[in-house]
Amino acid sequence: MSELVNVLIPQRADPYIYKHTDGYYYFTASVPQYDRIELRRAKTIAELATAETVDVWHKPDTGPYSELVWAPELHYNVNPQTGDAAWYVYFAAAPSREIKFDLFQHRMYCIRNANANPLEGEWEFKGQVDTGIDTFCLDATTFTHKGVLYYLWAQKDNAIKGNSNLYIAPMKTPWEISGEPVLLTKPEFDWETIIFWVNEGPSVLKRNGKVFISYSASATDENYAMGLLWADENADLLDPTSWTKSQEPVLQTCFEHKIYGPGHNSFTYAEDGDTVMLVYHARTYTEIIGDPLWNPDRHTFVKPLRWDDQGMPVFGRPSLID
Repeated sequence: MSELVNVLIPQRADPYIYKHTDGYYYFTASVPQYDRIELRRAKTIAELATAETVDVWHKPDTGPYSELVWAPELHYNVNPQTGDAAWYVYFAAAPSREIKFDLFQHRMYCIRNANANPLEGEWEFKGQVDTGIDTFCLDATTFTHKGVLYYLWAQKDNAIKGNSNLYIAPMKTPWEISGEPVLLTKPEFDWETIIFWVNEGPSVLKRNGKVFISYSASATDENYAMGLLWADENADLLDPTSWTKSQEPVLQTCFEHKIYGPGHNSFTYAEDGDTVMLVYHARTYTEIIGDPLWNPDRHTFVKPLRWDDQGMPVFGRPSLID
């Protein structure tokens, strides 16, 4: 008998859980007020639900990053230039809540903390992560593969229909990219273009000789769903032809069990150090008044990821373990 998965943390969208070498799980996410970056840590995933929260950064009252702090991610990265390791939070923020050209005006930013425990110590604002494209952008993540630190994010291209596409670039430092952004995917399938044409919220998982990128698409109501890209681990990740894209969503609304719009995921590992855990947000009702963006009831869920005989991930349904 399959077992329903309960909400892990209520009203936390865009959830990110990282298991560090110190034995702690670290959690961050968008808060309903969109005004700060909040961290918590615990020895188990379940204990994150009741762990103390620490506000490590607040938006200023005015300026280019003074509104709508979205989708923070916490990473422990090595600086390719110096070899120094530190904690970094990547996030998007806007100068106002005004919409121009049918989009908010977000850009991506980075803060740094060299303390062993990122809930303590000083966070230094490193500034904007400039991609060389001056358009709406958000949902940055980083990963290291074969000694190269990569930046992966969502951004608008004025020449391409839609709100955002996914791009990748190597990094010169943990707050600067090097080289030109490479387009990996744009909204093209019917399930990616419901109300909004969106590819966003990328997350990276390496397993079974492949590099996987999950992402989210369509409007942030019950139509929100997840897709998947993958490449061979020995391929050139900066070559778009190295990547294969699923034509169908890999995770979508489960009407039977009333779990709606799963997406903006991350991956972590269970306490056994090997089982991959899928971390994502979803809603538990569809009767949203007004713009879904302002509705706080996107909750954090966690479930084990399964694998098929070909070594491909099986996401299943959002409401069920299997």
